Amino acid sequence: SGSHQQVMIQLLQEHSSLFGLTVKVFDKVETEYFPCGWQYFRRKDFMKSLVKGESNAYIYHASWAVNKDDKLVYLKQLGEWYVRDQCHKPVDEIMGGEAVDSGALASECCSAEPLITCYYSDWPSKIPCTDSPRNDPDQNDFWAD
Repeated sequence: SGSHQQVMIQLLQEHSSLFGLTVKVFDKVETEYFPCGWQYFRRKDFMKSLVKGESNAYIYHASWAVNKDDKLVYLKQLGEWYVRDQCHKPVDEIMGGEAVDSGALASECCSAEPLITCYYSDWPSKIPCTDSPRNDPDQNDFWAD
């Protein structure tokens, strides 16, 4: 799948078996606490519970995404992005060259509500993205039953 996460899980399991390394490795299918790309692409039911706030997930990050731009697309559509667009630059540019106060930076850059952007109707989304194109023409819209 191109995921470093799956390689790491395999290595941890192998070292546990060969060398007695004691680690806790979450099953990629069964854990809902630390979801990964497997749930994103293969568990529509889980992703619906995640975006509805019905999941017990502690963290969701796009470690499986190809690059930063892809991560932003996934996280914005999922309703898991809180950084305003004007803050995607160096801190001194955000604050106009002034000394950076963490409170001022937070109020300038952080939103209390998720900043949702729809990209594709067939990808998991916090809100229905029915007016957006499909990424895969063979897939149904995420919110279609």
